[in-house]
Parts: sequence; C-alpha cells; structure tokens
Amino acid sequence: MTEIRKVGICGAGGTMGAGIAIVAARAGFEAVSYDQSSETLARAAKQTEGFFTKSVERGKMSDADREAVLGRMSSTTDLAALADCDLVIEAIFENLEVKQELFGKLNNICADHTIFASNTSTLSITQIASGCGREDKVVGMHFCLPAQLMKLIEMSPGLNTSDEAFKLAWNWTEATGQIPVKTQDKPGFILNALLVPFNNDVIRAVEAGVADPADIDKAIKVGLGYKMGPLELIDLIGLDTQIRLCESFYPVTLDPRASAPPLLRRMVAAGHLGRKSGRGFFTYDSNAMFGA
Repeated sequence: MTEIRKVGICGAGGTMGAGIAIVAARAGFEAVSYDQSSETLARAAKQTEGFFTKSVERGKMSDADREAVLGRMSSTTDLAALADCDLVIEAIFENLEVKQELFGKLNNICADHTIFASNTSTLSITQIASGCGREDKVVGMHFCLPAQLMKLIEMSPGLNTSDEAFKLAWNWTEATGQIPVKTQDKPGFILNALLVPFNNDVIRAVEAGVADPADIDKAIKVGLGYKMGPLELIDLIGLDTQIRLCESFYPVTLDPRASAPPLLRRMVAAGHLGRKSGRGFFTYDSNAMFGA
C-alpha cells in the first residue's frame, strides 16, 4: 500500500468537512473537497480563506504559508475527481445507507490501495464498510468540531479492517499534527457515548427553566473547565445533527438520556438549527468559520 499524499473529503461543503480539509492541507497534503452542491463548496472556500487570513493577522502563519496551503486545496462536484486520492474521508450526515452507497461508488472510482475513512460519530464502521468491496481498507476517523482547532481523532477499526490500513490511517493523523486514540467499533465511541446524553440533559435544563442558555454554558465552562459551552457546541454542530445523533444512538443503547428532548425537536421544526441558520440557543449575525 502506498504512502498517503492526496486526500479527498466528501461532504466538504459542511462545517466538519471543511475543517478536515484545512487539517489536511495545513499539514502539507493535497486536499480535494467534494460536495454535491457548488454553492456550499463556494461558501466553505470563502470561510476557509477568511480563517487563514485571520491566522495571518494573528501571527500564526505568514502570507506565503497561507497561499501555499490554499494552493493545495481544490473543490469539485464530480466524485470521479477523487480517483487518485490515497485516502478518502467522508463527513456526510449520519445515515447508514447513504454512507454505504457512497463507499460503494468510491470503490468503483478509486485505486485499489485507497483507504476509506468515515467521520461517523455513532454508526458502526463494520456496517458502513459492509458490501463496499474493500472492507479491509475502511477505518473510523471521528474528528471533533471544529476540526481545524480540535486535535483529537477517535480511530476505530471495523471487524474486517486490516492492520496495515489502520496503521497507515493512524500514521496520517499523526502526520497532520492531530492526536489519535483507538476505540472499539461501538456506538458513540468515547466522546459521543458521554456527550449525547450530557448535551440532552443540558437541553432539558433549558426546557425546565433552570437557567438561560448563556448562564448554563458559563457555569459549565467556569466550573468544569470546558473551553466551549454545550449549548454553543450544539449550535455549532447543528440542532438537526443533534437529533440525528440521538436517533442513531438511542435505538442501540436504549439509554433514555440519549433520546431527543422535546425542546430540541420543536426548535428544529421552527428552523432554529444553530450557527448555520443564524439562530439556535444563541443568535449569530455572521457565517464566518469558527475560530476565524
């Protein structure tokens, strides 16, 4: 199996995918961003440029470094453009059938050595890989939001993942400056097994009138040392995404704390999806990338 040099990111028009593309390109890898929507790709590209411009202004990188990183990034709406990638990371929404279909298509496009990675946070890597045609080269690679700022990656082998493929993917995460941890192929892995119920508890506290969202987030950040409040995090990942996490996680675990709170469903029904809609538990007047 060849060394990883070129990386494809599926779903790169979204917040997570755009962040993963930054991680790859910033570390010196060629990064090809794929999404079905040219509009979302254009928006992500603009946000990425803004993120690196702020990095220059803050003295974290030079103008030359900024141009070099952007020069390693490209975007496409043609899945076939990922044909010569050595690693393809999918960061699409949490739907098993859609992920399986994507990997099946990629299997017919990519070279035999290409490793497929799923950024799933709740679904089984073994199930995602099932029937794709290269089950031995599929790994779980769960980044944390925002990927361009957070270092942790939960790495999970499926039952059929080869040691060689897992090692190459692990080595790539280290080469990007990220910090991998190995987890079993179980729902929620480490973080979401703890965070999904916890975040739902926080939403229920809002619904019960314990305190307003800002004070709840402040209490948790100051009292527990969190860098980001749980409600701010939910706004960042999207309230609709939190529902999908619940719907993926709860049927497997049967933990009532993992079921979606009524307030969460009402807010999504009202279109209050978080940062991407301009309103969630907080309001936003800018669509700049987090950290920019």
